[in-house]
Amino acid sequence: MRQQGGSVRRFAMPVKGWVQRFAFVLLIGAAIGLMILGKADSRLIENLRVTITDITAPVLDVLSRPVASIAELVDQARGLVNMHGDNARLREENARLRHWYAVARALEEENAAFRDLLSFVADPQPSFITARVIGNSGGAFVRTLLLHAGARDGVRKGQAVVSGDGLVGRVVEAGDRSSRILLLTDLNARIPVVIESTRVPGILAGDNTDRPRLTFLPVNARASPGDRIVTSGQGGMLPPGLPIGLVAVAEKNGALVQLFVDWHTLEYVRVLDYTLPGVLPSTRAAGRTGPIR
Repeated sequence: MRQQGGSVRRFAMPVKGWVQRFAFVLLIGAAIGLMILGKADSRLIENLRVTITDITAPVLDVLSRPVASIAELVDQARGLVNMHGDNARLREENARLRHWYAVARALEEENAAFRDLLSFVADPQPSFITARVIGNSGGAFVRTLLLHAGARDGVRKGQAVVSGDGLVGRVVEAGDRSSRILLLTDLNARIPVVIESTRVPGILAGDNTDRPRLTFLPVNARASPGDRIVTSGQGGMLPPGLPIGLVAVAEKNGALVQLFVDWHTLEYVRVLDYTLPGVLPSTRAAGRTGPIR
């Protein structure tokens, strides 16, 4: 038995030395062989990879659980450390919100009393429909969107289209089952707006960039970075006060406006039915305004 064990060791030692000496070359050869085999029979390699993944997945799952548990404990400890500061910040914000809530309620009651004294005629509240964006379109318009809603749903030319962030654009074509929106960034878009803080009027003009230009400001009127831009309601086509964006860059005769809405990510929008009695035709009277091609 000892002689057999010694003979095995004598035979294994040269083999072990040979393998250690040429291990790098053997690994390169194995890699090249696998590459050739993968090119020759990709299905075999794919099945092999799937089998190895299935075998190792439970092991990786078991190994990852302690790591995930440790990471969760670290996050909980970090949350406990920051909890005191977060609570103090939340108390401060809550106090400010309560203050502004009281101010808003007082202003609301005061405005209601003034409206009653002046017999103020309020603008009609627009109704709306919600529609899904089904794509963008080129052709005569550069920045447009297509909606899966048309005249049969109450959509008509000129209506404002909004999202949860603000004004998107207006309807320029309404077919029976679909409609086209002209975005605020389009070269053909012109929207009457005001600077909300100063009530300075102007025109928001698209130029096929992501920042339309605020133009036609009154003489000596200037916009400042951070000024909020909203619709003015002039012309009666769009409701007043719809949020549009903030002044990003102030210029001598205007400004560049950063829009609130990112039209690249829009999925659903609302089409507003805003009609001033005696000024604009109703939706029923407007009917179908044109086909969508």
